[in-house]
Amino acid sequence: MSIRIIPLGGLDEIGKNILAIEYKNQIIVIDAGLKFPNEQSLGVDFIIPDISYLIKNKKKVKAIFITHGHEDHIGALPYIIPHINVPIYSSKLTGNLINVKLKDAKLLSESKVNFVEPRKSIKIGKFSIEFFRVCHSIPDAMGIAVRTPDGLIIHTGDFKIDHTPVDNKIIDFQALSEYASEGVLLLCSDSTYAEVSGYTPSEKVVGETLDRIISTSKSRIIVATFASQISRVQQVINSAVKNSRKIAITGRSMMKNITMATNTRYINAPKESIISIKKIKEIPKNETLILATGAQGEPTSALVKMSKNQHNEINIEKKDTIIISASPIPGNETLVSKTIDNLFKLGAEVFHSKTSFVHVHGHASQEELKLMLNLLKPKFFIPIHGEFRHLYAHGKLAYESGIEKSNIFLLNNGDVLDVNNQTGQIVDSIPQNEIFVNGNSIWQDPGNIMNERINLSKNGIIILSATIGTNPPSIISNPKISSMGVVDFYQNNKITEMLKSNAQTYLEKYISNEIDLDTLNIELESSLVKLVYKQTFQKPKILVEINIKK
Repeated sequence: MSIRIIPLGGLDEIGKNILAIEYKNQIIVIDAGLKFPNEQSLGVDFIIPDISYLIKNKKKVKAIFITHGHEDHIGALPYIIPHINVPIYSSKLTGNLINVKLKDAKLLSESKVNFVEPRKSIKIGKFSIEFFRVCHSIPDAMGIAVRTPDGLIIHTGDFKIDHTPVDNKIIDFQALSEYASEGVLLLCSDSTYAEVSGYTPSEKVVGETLDRIISTSKSRIIVATFASQISRVQQVINSAVKNSRKIAITGRSMMKNITMATNTRYINAPKESIISIKKIKEIPKNETLILATGAQGEPTSALVKMSKNQHNEINIEKKDTIIISASPIPGNETLVSKTIDNLFKLGAEVFHSKTSFVHVHGHASQEELKLMLNLLKPKFFIPIHGEFRHLYAHGKLAYESGIEKSNIFLLNNGDVLDVNNQTGQIVDSIPQNEIFVNGNSIWQDPGNIMNERINLSKNGIIILSATIGTNPPSIISNPKISSMGVVDFYQNNKITEMLKSNAQTYLEKYISNEIDLDTLNIELESSLVKLVYKQTFQKPKILVEINIKK
């Protein structure tokens, strides 16, 4: 019996990371993340993996293992647990971040998160699993070693090789060396920055830059970063305390995560250094620092509200210093740029990743990826976590590092890779769909809803309404036209009159018994579509509302 590797997300995309490993009648899952929407995903909060395969085989699913606490690795758990309620295993910080999410979703009592120390073996059926420490942009990030009857699988999680990490916990080279001595059947490795040459800078570089900006600023400072970026938050707090600034926090997720991390001692801050956001006005501006959400330009986040003068407590003023300590996730570039523009317009000085070293990414660049490949020397290799060009670049690095081309697999989400200690081949493909989350609505879109939203946003809508009687057939209310977002209808009454006249013709066909009601609706809508396009070269959504009065 071979091992089956089934990625259900995270390939040919940034985010939504989830991978299933199946052996005989048992499945373990690594990560359960979400993906942030792009500009084409209108009205969508985020996107989660299609777990239809796991639901169909939920009796086989034994556990979920989480590499670290970022949203693209834990964000889908509240949507998965109601369908597949199995034990979750993670490091302590990651587990606490998961518990914050599950508590919000009122699922904390239903699921069990187990905190696991690195190198401690967990036995689940034929699998033996252990975490090993890696460096990333969040503490307690882990890779995962999965021992199976057919060989050892290594999943790196998100990683970089940082010799001077903020928490002084470097990647576990001893563990990697031991795995290499044991023999690695398959390596699944982070590809996000596989196109970037050289090495990724250390997180300490960011700390030095933040400290320089904070120490020289003469007025109020606002720092926006990911709420889960615990190491970065600690660096900001360290500098604020060093420079005698009080710290206020705004943003629901930021407040919850900092409270949790402080209680669990992943963040150290003198008690008197943290104050309520409501008390910030009582302190001189040059003695304050505000930690905020909004580094990705999220519309409802604290920083974005400030940039629009919509925040309840904070108004941006001239001489304010804003630090956006993150780089835009693909798809968020426009939102972030707009936020930066708005902040500059309000007179603030803005530091961001394109202008200063206020952020370094948490992913391995090419030299680190080659080091991982050469250290572990796997028989088979799957590049994971990245768009196709990232996977391709990582596959090329693997080939240059000595892995046979036939043993490198650039998979798609849903592909089923069958691998044993002799061979590997793709044997099946499980259909995958985007699952959209918008408020409390969760839906799978074959293209209809999103295409309609895109069409409405580009072309607007025209509504034609009329009332007819059926006994006897008669026109009770002549056609009326209303429109939204269609430029020509605001500027040209002639088109409106043409549509009314066209509709009147079809209504008269109905009352003269030339067509029935069903035909009336179909032919009238088709006629209006053609007429509007002929006059405007546009394709707005057209709705025909024929009210029936008996």
